[in-house]
Amino acid sequence: MGSVMTKHERVRAALSGNEVDRVPVSAWGHDFLREWSAEGLAEATVEAYRRYDWDFIKVNPRASYNVEPWGTVYEPSGNPDESPRLAHSALRSATDLERIQPVDITSGPFGEQLDALAVIAQSVGDEVPILQTLFSPLAVVRRLCGSAQFVQEMMKMAPQRLERALSSIAESQKAYVSLCLKRGVAGIFFATVEWGSRNEASKNQYERFARPFDLDVLAGAKEGYFNVLHVCRDDNRLMDLVDYPVHAFSWATPSPEGGLGNPTLREILDLTDRAVMGGAAHGDAMVSMSPEAVADMGEKAVSETGGRRFLLAPGCSLPPSVPDQNVRALRKAVEGTR
Repeated sequence: MGSVMTKHERVRAALSGNEVDRVPVSAWGHDFLREWSAEGLAEATVEAYRRYDWDFIKVNPRASYNVEPWGTVYEPSGNPDESPRLAHSALRSATDLERIQPVDITSGPFGEQLDALAVIAQSVGDEVPILQTLFSPLAVVRRLCGSAQFVQEMMKMAPQRLERALSSIAESQKAYVSLCLKRGVAGIFFATVEWGSRNEASKNQYERFARPFDLDVLAGAKEGYFNVLHVCRDDNRLMDLVDYPVHAFSWATPSPEGGLGNPTLREILDLTDRAVMGGAAHGDAMVSMSPEAVADMGEKAVSETGGRRFLLAPGCSLPPSVPDQNVRALRKAVEGTR
């Protein structure tokens, strides 16, 4: 393989399809108690990075930061294993869509995240690539109202109002992404959330209400070298999105028994010249598996991809209850040290 690479060299080589000294690996999850401040999020992020010596940091902020600037309120559960709860929705009618306007991205929740990124970047220096997580504009609207059904109704009853709201969100996110890059991130982890599933919207609806706004936001990240599209959920629409201008695709790949309705790592590698990220389980599956099963899973993913254009990672975030030995087994899968 040659000499040992730096983390940036390893990730860049994996993204471009060049030879790596070993496959890059990382994982992430929420710290539901500490993610409510810039200092707490930065502390939790750097702590996890140091514990597992990941090849890249995917910052995992509270999901609600994406929607809080437009008035929807989520409250912490107070439970380390439980996500925040919706306390107040700012979007309850088609008329409310008119109030979704561009926001100041240097203050409020966006400003808090920029502060956290600055602390993280200062803590780790230039030793590791950093990704900031951002939800797609359509996913933001879903969390503003708390209901996918409401958004589906707006697609039919108030499409122009919905488009104007999505445009305002995308405008703010595009400006925010540009500032994220200036804070030292290598790119963004852009998540479709539920709209990544074919079960939530038709192809025509996605093309109208998601794609143009997604692409607008991603244009703000074009100076990054490590932008990732995370296509969420089962029965996902990744095959329709491989033309998105990103450097890697992330999704939950099928289990050895099949299921999910999602493409395999190999299928996407054969379809595009971009890198793929995934190969490991997430959620409750990573809680119940043995460390040996986790390592086997990681090794099989490396074998399936040939270790080229591949970054080993979970298909989504890991819950706080995942055993430490399972997380470490993911790292061992690329080192051959188990």
